[in-house]
Amino acid sequence: MSYTYTSSTAELAVAATTKEIPRRRALEDDAFPFEVLSAIAELESWRKEINRPIYHLHKWWAQRLGSVFRGILIGAMEEDPARVLPNFYTAVRYPSTTVFDPFTGSGTTIGEALKLGMRGIGRDINHVAAFTVRTALAQRSQHTIIEAYQALEDDIAPCIQRYYCSPQDDGTQAEVLYYFWVKVIYCPACEQPVDLFSSYVFSKNAYPTRVPEAQILCPNCGGIQQARYDATCVACYDCGMMFNPQHGPANGQKATCAHCAHTFSIVQAVRRRPGPPEHRMYAKMVLLVNKTKAYQRITPWDQALYEEAVGALAQRPDAHPIVAIAPGNNTNQVLNYHYTYWHEMFNARQLLCLSMLAERIRMIDDRSVRDLFICLFSGTLEFNNMFASFKGEGTGAVRHMFSHHILKPERTPLEANLWGTPKSSGAFSTLFRSRLLRAMEYRDHPFELRPTQVKGKTVGEKVYDLSAPMGRAVVEDYQAFAVDPNVVYLACGDSAHTDLPDNSVDLVITDPPFFDNVHYSELADFFYVWQRHLLAGETALTASTRSDREVQSSDAVIFAQRLQGVFIECHRILRPDGLLVFTYHHSRTEGWQAVLEAISGAGFTLTAAQPIKAEMSGATPKAQAKQPIDLDIIMVCRPQTLPSLNDRFTYDHAITVARKQIQRFRAHGRALSRNDVRVIVTAQLLRASLQEGTILGDAAAAMSQWEAQATGFINRTYEESQVAK
Repeated sequence: MSYTYTSSTAELAVAATTKEIPRRRALEDDAFPFEVLSAIAELESWRKEINRPIYHLHKWWAQRLGSVFRGILIGAMEEDPARVLPNFYTAVRYPSTTVFDPFTGSGTTIGEALKLGMRGIGRDINHVAAFTVRTALAQRSQHTIIEAYQALEDDIAPCIQRYYCSPQDDGTQAEVLYYFWVKVIYCPACEQPVDLFSSYVFSKNAYPTRVPEAQILCPNCGGIQQARYDATCVACYDCGMMFNPQHGPANGQKATCAHCAHTFSIVQAVRRRPGPPEHRMYAKMVLLVNKTKAYQRITPWDQALYEEAVGALAQRPDAHPIVAIAPGNNTNQVLNYHYTYWHEMFNARQLLCLSMLAERIRMIDDRSVRDLFICLFSGTLEFNNMFASFKGEGTGAVRHMFSHHILKPERTPLEANLWGTPKSSGAFSTLFRSRLLRAMEYRDHPFELRPTQVKGKTVGEKVYDLSAPMGRAVVEDYQAFAVDPNVVYLACGDSAHTDLPDNSVDLVITDPPFFDNVHYSELADFFYVWQRHLLAGETALTASTRSDREVQSSDAVIFAQRLQGVFIECHRILRPDGLLVFTYHHSRTEGWQAVLEAISGAGFTLTAAQPIKAEMSGATPKAQAKQPIDLDIIMVCRPQTLPSLNDRFTYDHAITVARKQIQRFRAHGRALSRNDVRVIVTAQLLRASLQEGTILGDAAAAMSQWEAQATGFINRTYEESQVAK
């Protein structure tokens, strides 16, 4: 079935002028099927990089679920909520619709819009986000990409791999998959080196109860032995020392010196000396000629090979970017550990190999293909630095540096083979296949996931031929976009000031940043300094992705003002019957109040607030939270100048609507945390604070008051859900 949005701008303008009530969209209806869409999104969320690989070509910190945004886009176009799910699995197209995303991020809105035949305009103030989306969606031949990779592999792989080899006693040469390192600090009492091991069990299976065998380091001689992961008494094979491998010198924020038994603060010991902490290489995992893996101790040959890399790096001019780390909410932690330059997060061998690889990528003639490999190179950085760590056997071995969404100094870092082997994790060659080629395949042949039962378990069946290919020629100004219906307009810049004409956009669909959590630009600079290094001379780039205009600030007032500035611009470019729709959640009242002020101050009112599955199910921050938030709220806004679609929506109505939404989730088998319940209730309270273009008194104060009164309802509802479960 095909559907085209045919209402003309003139007709919509007349409707607004005569104050006719605009047509209600399915997204604004209480019957919008958020619980079913959440179940579809749940399937996607467990393996987002496989189920929507186009949005995972490069790291970004808010990679929303494609299934959710497909549902939002269809719900924003259809009037009957009963048509949303059928159209979700239909080759539906809306070719006359223009969608704008002012916070493009990883590109989810634009990608899903292109799949539905819509026209897309994306803008992000952060270069890393804008560059990634532009690179991912640009149309180019897979054959050309593979040819470029093969040429690159022939030229540079042997140069890199020579620094990841290990001669064996039988005369064969093994490939090193991983080197294991430990941070070393000095005891303030006796000045002896202290390894920051919290445990001497340095490798175990991701499922240790199934596979209990683990690798253990002897603290006396450095020998490696196998024992159970939970062993409390081990005898070293080499020196015979008995020890408890569960206890190392580091314990939380303190460490105990093995030489003098002095216990001291780790961070204070770090601050006593200039520069970042030192590291010591203590073990390696190798791939033998028979293709089996083995753990081995570090030898003098390994040390000499590393020193050779140190010398080779010193001989390379302009080998890597040398850029200072600026203070900030997310960078102060590493500054406290005396990391003052971005390149200090890598060891010398990593910097050498990255330098050689970057030099070869610059030689690719086709700029579009070169940009794609620069993006892949940048993504490889996430796994190849001294903030990455070992996840264990039985899974992808490298835990990337942003698994906690922050810059967290790693006490036992893992150095991976940068080029990699078929047995590697996080390497340039493996990411080429698992990220880049997979993303290009999805770009050309996208699919949706349909829940289906297999042996009593719900799994996602891939359904093809529903969506249009996503690849487009990319333009960087509206004039080029206006004259060519086959392009996508993607730009880097402040979304509070665009070149879009008045009334030129049908829908604004987005996911704005949090104001007080992860500061994207501070973290993105880790990648950006290398991208800027590789793109030097090709385009004018600023020194940092940070901007005093970005919609992110720990100050709720500043955040609200900047978000309001973007929403004011969205109001200007929206057609009279257009919708502003964004997903949001927050654990603090200030976050909701800031959004309320931004919506109202920009001249919008809230016509619906629909709960929906949020982001990744297996994320580390979520796993560590006692009451994690697993829901976003779809906030549906219209200009205040339009007649209201609703009767007066009071705070009492807010509780009633919230109760029904919670019951629908419960009936569909979804368990909600206490914070999920709070998010649903708070969103409806915010909706009650915005009515018919006016704020009911002091909305922020009123909302806080009603939220406090709703606490009892939240607690009772959560307890009822626990009993029901």
